[in-house]
Amino acid sequence: MCSEVAGIEMRQLLGVPVHAATMDQTVQLCAAAIENHQPLVIGVVNAAKVVKMHRDQTLRQSVLDSDLILADGISVVWASWLLRRSVPERIAGIDLFLRLLDLANDRGFSVYFLGAEETVCEKLLRRVRKIYPNIKIAGCRDGYFNPADSEKIADHIRGAKPDMLFLGMTSPKKEIFMAKFGKQLDVPVIHGVGGSFDVLAGKVKRAPRLWQQFGLEWLYRVVQEPRRMWRRYLVTNTLFIGLLLREMVRRGVRA
Repeated sequence: MCSEVAGIEMRQLLGVPVHAATMDQTVQLCAAAIENHQPLVIGVVNAAKVVKMHRDQTLRQSVLDSDLILADGISVVWASWLLRRSVPERIAGIDLFLRLLDLANDRGFSVYFLGAEETVCEKLLRRVRKIYPNIKIAGCRDGYFNPADSEKIADHIRGAKPDMLFLGMTSPKKEIFMAKFGKQLDVPVIHGVGGSFDVLAGKVKRAPRLWQQFGLEWLYRVVQEPRRMWRRYLVTNTLFIGLLLREMVRRGVRA
């Protein structure tokens, strides 16, 4: 079960524990984990994942098995304010991914990338080698593998001995992989980064910073892919608001 990490308190938000950490604190924890070779599995939650965790116990347990759970979605941060259990800031998975690549480049740490399509992986490696020349690349593999091959892939990662493992896979696949193999890999830092490989590789364009600041990245995705995304966000955002309102009533909190 997830607990406090290095004095960073937790906030119970809609039945999910979230660490009240800043980006700088998180990066420092990752650096310390690598230097001391101690495991630090990072989980992130947004509105959609909070909703899914109430329905999918496997996903829920996979997230709870993380050492550090962060507020990836701005909706989670806003909910923490409304529930009077505030977390200091949103730590978007892709922003943490880029900060950790900076850390690896500065200190010569090794990284392993697992996820996305094979063509995306190839573009990702080219971008990483160009932008972060001091990073040691321990390995890279696409995320479209048969679950039966998971253990073989885990063995390969363990043998490569990276300092950090980035999982560019969707939920709940990445959480399940981390929960099943995370502690066995002997990798100090494991971070599930979702679609961040696609962004860094240039396949997907991230929302402009102004959209990010106002918590509208989800809307930008809807604008980019309306047919595929509108229903997903309409349903999950509505369910998330319902969970929040119910919790506010239960706690007697007024907006």
